[in-house]
Amino acid sequence: MTSAPTRPVDLYPTRGSREELIGRKDPVVWSEPGTPGPFWARELEEYDRDGFLTVEELVTPDEVDELRAELDRLVADPVVRADERAIVEPRSQEIRSVFEVHRISEVFRRLAEDPRIVGRARQILGSDVYVHQSRVNVKPGFGASGFYWHSDFETWHAEDGLPRMRTVSVSIALTPNHTTNGSLMIMPGSHRTFLGCAGETPKDNYKQSLRMQDAGTPSHEALTTFADACGIRHFTGPAGSATWFDCNALHGSGDNITPYPRSNVFLVFNSVENLPEAPFAAPVRRPSFIAARPEELA
Repeated sequence: MTSAPTRPVDLYPTRGSREELIGRKDPVVWSEPGTPGPFWARELEEYDRDGFLTVEELVTPDEVDELRAELDRLVADPVVRADERAIVEPRSQEIRSVFEVHRISEVFRRLAEDPRIVGRARQILGSDVYVHQSRVNVKPGFGASGFYWHSDFETWHAEDGLPRMRTVSVSIALTPNHTTNGSLMIMPGSHRTFLGCAGETPKDNYKQSLRMQDAGTPSHEALTTFADACGIRHFTGPAGSATWFDCNALHGSGDNITPYPRSNVFLVFNSVENLPEAPFAAPVRRPSFIAARPEELA
């Protein structure tokens, strides 16, 4: 008689009866010191310390123009809008996000495979990588809603089954990012402590959370504790600039009530040595267009 496979130990329990603070059990930078790649050693030290790093010009102005034109084409395409990968604003009914954009668009596929980007992800994660998630976030002016404070890893662990903190995101600005038009905010150093959230995960939670997150959001008391200890950093910059940030960094963004749009492309890379298991705190895994399954990528 064969025994059932052993469930991996849950290093980061969440979605229980109460919030929990758990010290990080994983490295931030997984590669050995001196590993060659696009990042300088001092940049990796900064990333390790703060949980994020900005790159002033990750893509060139000409590349930004091509990416913006492709974004405009996707947002205007009725076929894309009708696809389940397109998420619309609850109030305005304008497109908020388009997921799996590197598989919908050849232009964004090339970006996701660009050595300037993949090389940096490999340096941080210390292994080969694959795209766990890609999306464009569109914040048109006059009322586009923000994204509440959260740790991506909390969701990816609870609902996608990623066992370890071995995942990194890069947000590339396709329009100028100002403090006034809903730019990214991160709490420096928050990546060092995992905040296990309280409350169960509803069935098909992703259908609600992609529009307005509820399950997996920290309490006001916990956020105040982190903000008091870590502070809050606001990320601004011209189109083409980028922010790399750790999967466990607490981050969010405000509404955009200015006339000026804020659009970014997000690419999330996971280590091939951190393959998803069954969800740790959800009935089923989210669809592959939100959380890729490597066995389905061929």
